Amino acid sequence: MAQPKYRIATIGSHSALQVFKGAHDEGFETIAVCKKGSERPYKMFNAADEIISINSYKDFPKIQNQLIKKNAIVIPHGSFVTYMGYEEVEKLKVNYFGNKKILKWESDRNLERQWLVNSGLKVPLLFKSPKDIDRLAIVKFMGAEGGRGYFLAKDEKDFNKKIKPYKLRKYVLQEYIIGVPLFIHYFYSSLTNEIEIMGMDIRYESNVDSLGRITARDQILLPKLDPSYVIVGNIPVVVRESFLPRLIEMGEAVVKQSQKLAPPGLFGPFCLETILTPEEEIYVFEISARIVAGTNPYIEGSPYTALKYNVPMSTGRRIALEIKNAIKTNQLKKVLC
Repeated sequence: MAQPKYRIATIGSHSALQVFKGAHDEGFETIAVCKKGSERPYKMFNAADEIISINSYKDFPKIQNQLIKKNAIVIPHGSFVTYMGYEEVEKLKVNYFGNKKILKWESDRNLERQWLVNSGLKVPLLFKSPKDIDRLAIVKFMGAEGGRGYFLAKDEKDFNKKIKPYKLRKYVLQEYIIGVPLFIHYFYSSLTNEIEIMGMDIRYESNVDSLGRITARDQILLPKLDPSYVIVGNIPVVVRESFLPRLIEMGEAVVKQSQKLAPPGLFGPFCLETILTPEEEIYVFEISARIVAGTNPYIEGSPYTALKYNVPMSTGRRIALEIKNAIKTNQLKKVLC
């Protein structure tokens, strides 16, 4: 009996262009589910073989029967999780690449911290209350929203002043670590039980990165100038080679721990968001349990994937390759959850 023809689908945002390019490279047709008015990039770049338009991404569950009939396999990304929420994602009946159960652990910062600590990774100090702030802290809100609303606080008084617009939102108070932010892109194969480093990036954030262009003297003259951390783009980076053994071990540690937390554990793409200090310590402050937008500069592959593969291998293509290999070996259930 012939295998059904599978298609790759995702929401038209975040890293969809990369996902679709990778799917085409591995011979899959693609379906973009777009909010009305956001279809043009997927037409311009010939990314989607089919576009399904909906009024709101909250309506995604309403079209999942269409996707099921088309043998679609949905690829989650940051916008997918943000717009729908992990509870709604868990309810989906359509084929889904990855472990839906793990999303809860990245969406709740307290659970996320527990995951990282139990993996043996170094994490920033967490303040239980604004009264405990005794050094520079960063206030982060729950969920994946590209750094929107994050702010710095030097003490309780500073926190109380800045939190006013966000009173109803859940947050964590985290020590602000001085160092180089490094976002490490991994891929763990549930078919081979092997981990790969796919690439790395640094995020360009507004307006915190542009503040460095203004002298301290001139910053004082600007009224109400608070740094913000809204991500506007990603910059490729290659880390010093001597760090690689530690980074590989860190990726393996979070996968191993995830298998205890939410069997069968984390598989497919994920990212550890880290700070490298002048003392060469590596702090992990977040994990993203799916493809991240920092992989987008590597649509033609990264220096790391060039060492492993004979073709340009993006994370989007690596996802498609994993699905293709699972179909060929009758192990599709191992990559869908």
